[in-house]
Amino acid sequence: MTSKSDEFWMNIALEQARQALAEDEVPVGAVLVSKDKLILSNHNRTRQLNDPLAHAEKLIIEKIISDGEKYLFDHTLYVTVEPCLMCAGMIIWTRVGRIVYGCSDPKSGAAGSIYNTLLDRNLNHNPELVTGILATECRNLMQEFFHSKR
Repeated sequence: MTSKSDEFWMNIALEQARQALAEDEVPVGAVLVSKDKLILSNHNRTRQLNDPLAHAEKLIIEKIISDGEKYLFDHTLYVTVEPCLMCAGMIIWTRVGRIVYGCSDPKSGAAGSIYNTLLDRNLNHNPELVTGILATECRNLMQEFFHSKR
């Protein structure tokens, strides 16, 4: 069986980001994959839940942990935008094996833009990190959202 590409899974994360945009949320989408199978998907819900911490990555990680998982070594988390410091911390603590993100976040990115938390060798876990997958599409959604607010 052929495994699906990073672009395949990022397109699903982009679908989640588009759903967030339609719901007037910051358009960040994420999917969690293990063994070439979609486990969970979600998008930012900070406005819907009136919770500034309701980021797509956090919602997914909280859900899988509530379902009984503790460590996610064999999982890949696809996110349309570079994780923030909060989400990077959750990724490290739950030992997500691989992170793939679309566009960088020059204002709050913690995977290379401002901080490089995910690859900090002082921490007890460093996931494999892949960046720039469908970056243009991911960036365009973010720009569309923020331009509509100005």
